[in-house]
Amino acid sequence: MKSLCLVTVGVLAMTLLIASISLLVAHVFQTVVDLQVKQGTVLKNGTETFEAWEDPPPPVYMQFYFFNVTNPLEVLQGDTPLVEEIGPYTYREYRPRVHVQFLDNGTKVSALNPKTYVFEPQKSVGDPEVDLIRTVNVPAVTAMEWTRSTPLQFATEVLLLLYQESLFTVHTVHELLWGYKDRLLSTIHLLHPEIDPVFGFFNKMNGTDDGEYVFLSGEINYLNFSRIVEWKGKESLSWWTTETCNMINGTDGTSFHPLISKDENIYIFSSDFCRSLYLVYDSSGTVAGIPTYRFVPSAMVFANTTVNPGNAGFCVPPGNCPGTGVLNVSICKQGAPIFLSAPHFYQADQKFVEDIEGMHPKKEYHETFLDINPLTGLVLKAAKRMQINVHIRKLPEFFETGNIRTLIFPVMYINESVLIDEASASKLKHVLLEASVVTGIPFVIMALGIVFGIVFIVLACRSRGIREESTEDERSPLIRTS
Repeated sequence: MKSLCLVTVGVLAMTLLIASISLLVAHVFQTVVDLQVKQGTVLKNGTETFEAWEDPPPPVYMQFYFFNVTNPLEVLQGDTPLVEEIGPYTYREYRPRVHVQFLDNGTKVSALNPKTYVFEPQKSVGDPEVDLIRTVNVPAVTAMEWTRSTPLQFATEVLLLLYQESLFTVHTVHELLWGYKDRLLSTIHLLHPEIDPVFGFFNKMNGTDDGEYVFLSGEINYLNFSRIVEWKGKESLSWWTTETCNMINGTDGTSFHPLISKDENIYIFSSDFCRSLYLVYDSSGTVAGIPTYRFVPSAMVFANTTVNPGNAGFCVPPGNCPGTGVLNVSICKQGAPIFLSAPHFYQADQKFVEDIEGMHPKKEYHETFLDINPLTGLVLKAAKRMQINVHIRKLPEFFETGNIRTLIFPVMYINESVLIDEASASKLKHVLLEASVVTGIPFVIMALGIVFGIVFIVLACRSRGIREESTEDERSPLIRTS
């Protein structure tokens, strides 16, 4: 009976150990978890995934920083501009998806994404309707670039003199952001009604959307979850000079497919940048106690054409490339000489930093990043940081430009950030705990196998000891004599 018990314990221990190792090698329970995650990450009406996608619960904040020019007269004489950073002016951003429609048997979803900004005084340095900023006169610079070497050049010069316009102007933060009626643009509007008489860097962008998007729901392939396939009714862009540069790739940056690996590139389409871009793995960390992978823009995205020849398609007109770290988006900004970069020209050519006194690029303050939970693809923390610059130069046809040097002049930058809220973090932790329990089953089986193995060894040793004692007694004579 004891031998049968011993054999049973031994067989059970070996079986459990072999089973646990087999399960670990075959990734059986990990596969089960992955399958559940894939099936749950689909845009279907009435699911938690869809509700979180339609109206994301974590609060989003948009911070605006301006560069105030302190030596405008010296700049016009050819000196180095000196700018002072002023900010942040913080707004709470609301961005629900509306007019949602399911297409092609639920494999696609169309939606508008209007954004509304509400000022947050307690998170700001001042009052945007009072604080004044001296910066580049973008309407005047744009008008001069539009009309130079054209029959309208003389008329533009007359209007500039009549309205006493100069290369720099002073307006409140509110006006620069949300718009003010410009006299020069108002006059041009009479001849060209398509030109808006109101100028503001975010004019008509508060309470409005940037066009209809069509997303893949992830029904057919989880890797396509929330991937954009159309924007404004088109499957590609038309601003750039190559098919690759005109591609609409990736999501809108608010959601991603699950089961993200460190080796993959994360693609995002941004209408602000007028292009798609991609991010690469940077580091691992945690947010609110939840594991994350941090992805940052690849250095190749804004590299010069010597380093990345594929970026030649973003040089408009062909061959006109500004250099590493800067993107000319004038073609999609009604011809205004707008150039985009990271704040303080972070990771851009050093010449852009040296051309402007007051630039201090730092990774922790000026880098765009996404902290994503690799299992679910949820964004836990993110910061989109973008600087708006104006290309200015001496134009002999217009004396308003003086002797200014050719510059990529920083005007302002944004920091659009999000951090997962406590309620969402609690739900995600619960999901991850369940996944950990399931994937931990093989280790539990292995532990039981080890325990039974130890029991087997103890029982075997005790049985051997008993046998040795009984053998010695049997060898002794039945009648002992002294």
